[in-house]
Amino acid sequence: MQSPFKPGRRCVCQRPLPAPFRLSSLLLRSTRHRTDSGTQPSPQGRRTRRQSKCLHIRACLNAAAAPSFQQLQQPGQDAGKVTVVMKFGGSSVANAQRMREVADIICSFPEHLPCIVLSAMGKTTNLLLAAGSEALTTDPSSIPSLQPLRDIKELHRKAAGELRVDGKAHAEMESLLNELQQLLVGISIMQDLTPRALDSLASFGERLSTRIFAAFLRAEGLAAQQYDAWDLGLTSTDDFTNADVLYEPTLAKIAAKLAPPGKAQQAIPVVTGFLARGINTGAITTLGRGGSDLSATVIGAALDLPEVQVWKDVDGVLTSDPRIVTKALPVPLLTYEEATELAFFGAQVLHPQAMQPALQSRQLAVRVKNSYNRRAGGTVIVQKRDMQEVLMTSIVLKDNVTLLDVVSTRMLGQFGFLSTVFGIFADNKISVDVVATSEISISLTLDPSKMWSRDLIDEELDALVHAFEGVAKASYQRNMSIISLICNIDRTSEILEKVFKLLDRIDETLT
Repeated sequence: MQSPFKPGRRCVCQRPLPAPFRLSSLLLRSTRHRTDSGTQPSPQGRRTRRQSKCLHIRACLNAAAAPSFQQLQQPGQDAGKVTVVMKFGGSSVANAQRMREVADIICSFPEHLPCIVLSAMGKTTNLLLAAGSEALTTDPSSIPSLQPLRDIKELHRKAAGELRVDGKAHAEMESLLNELQQLLVGISIMQDLTPRALDSLASFGERLSTRIFAAFLRAEGLAAQQYDAWDLGLTSTDDFTNADVLYEPTLAKIAAKLAPPGKAQQAIPVVTGFLARGINTGAITTLGRGGSDLSATVIGAALDLPEVQVWKDVDGVLTSDPRIVTKALPVPLLTYEEATELAFFGAQVLHPQAMQPALQSRQLAVRVKNSYNRRAGGTVIVQKRDMQEVLMTSIVLKDNVTLLDVVSTRMLGQFGFLSTVFGIFADNKISVDVVATSEISISLTLDPSKMWSRDLIDEELDALVHAFEGVAKASYQRNMSIISLICNIDRTSEILEKVFKLLDRIDETLT
């Protein structure tokens, strides 16, 4: 097989690499029920339940150490085939120096051939959204002067210059920056920022970061090939700003592109996270905030890999938010269910849907590592683990929640009432996080936007309350919080006893 290194060039790795250089040996390696709008929850009175082995409330810190990467390897892996997916978040590729460190991480796994999935550099996505918002109130001739646009151009041009990317990559970068500027001009002229345009706007961050990073790897002597997600066949629904991956066409296309039968992979794939193309429109779609995690696990499942590595700026999944609990510790081992609960109810480590491909694969482990502290063991997420000694995994907080109370005596003995309630949510395009019911009332927390985490504006909430007129009395409260405990459901009574005693002490302190 052709060497991934150019003659006379030295890899960015700080330690010597083995010879002879081969591509395959050189490179990296509860008590509450959630439902989406329009879905009728279990109408079983006061107690609503999730079909899950973990109550959403553990911290088995004395559990056995997480398995090593080598322990998760599949023996006899074919040479020239991708053996691991490595995803790096925005903070990990925030500037040229961080990209160099990412390249060093890649080279620190010389026995494996990686597929690299990247997020946008630093805060680029936020800058893109800010630019789109400002474009709505800016004259078209003044678009080049928008500060967010200028910041985006400066960030990427500086990184490309410091990383010595080639002329072709520079030209591609400038072409994308010009395309971005023209899109903002169009938004200014039309005075409209549609969800479709918003997705197109948000896509520039990943499209820029992957081109710069792939060019940097090539400049350092590594064979690397940039791919937009749709080049691999990543296909989604046409739900702009919050598309769902369509697994049946996507998995087969990715496998055909990255692991064609009888052909060896000749370069490191560097793939845009977060993005796809709609199956009907063919337009760019996005997978929601943190969607690069989902992109990585989709590729891992498509290639039937043993592991996906998600490199973040924290030492794995923690027992709580370290900004609130300073003594929070990494959890060495989690199940898919636990990780999904954590992600959905406030932990910012993984995308809530990232475990879905792993669940389908049944063998894919997800390892969360810290790119700033690569010696940390991190967290390994697997299909199942021994829960006998597990009490509580983690406590998570979800802030800025809107609580809606729906009260009606018509609920008593009436069929289809909950279906009517959730039909109203579907009509108003508002999804629901948590549901608790009694004989005459329903309390729900609302999820206004799966993607951008914007707040529901008062007009939307007032319209929702108005829609309930004639059905039930509805009222809402803003700025509420959900505290979720991810734990062993088989020890529910023990956990709830501790929780209620603690709440009682807190109540006494406050009064």
